[in-house]
Amino acid sequence: MAHAERSIIIDRPIEAVFDHVADGNKNPQWRRHVMVACRISSQTGQGAIYRQLLRGPVGRPVAGDYRVTAFSPPHRLDFEVIAGPVRPTGSFRLTEARPGSTTIRFVLDLQPRDLARPASNRMIINQLRGDVAALTALKACLERR
Repeated sequence: MAHAERSIIIDRPIEAVFDHVADGNKNPQWRRHVMVACRISSQTGQGAIYRQLLRGPVGRPVAGDYRVTAFSPPHRLDFEVIAGPVRPTGSFRLTEARPGSTTIRFVLDLQPRDLARPASNRMIINQLRGDVAALTALKACLERR
């Protein structure tokens, strides 16, 4: 299994951080590889489905649609990618670091389809690490407000 995770403290209240992460339409604001994102289901919270176009190899768009699988504001949001060549599961866990500040932990896990290809596995792990590193951009985005 490929795994990546990162935690960061954001100087914003937990509700504000959770609301931003939970609104998949805002993913392009802090996840640089997300070109376009929009909710395509009428459902919000658990069960919501978001369509995403991701910047793939050589800048080509790649599907990365996902479904929210757990939704417990303002502490937990889990999702599974349901379209595209790489389909990890992920979670955001939020806790109040101190009044007005939030610790957010972003975890991605992927069960590769072909474990016999080490070069492919390294590429996937590097991609997951890059995805969780986007918390730095989330921090910058939210602390500007």
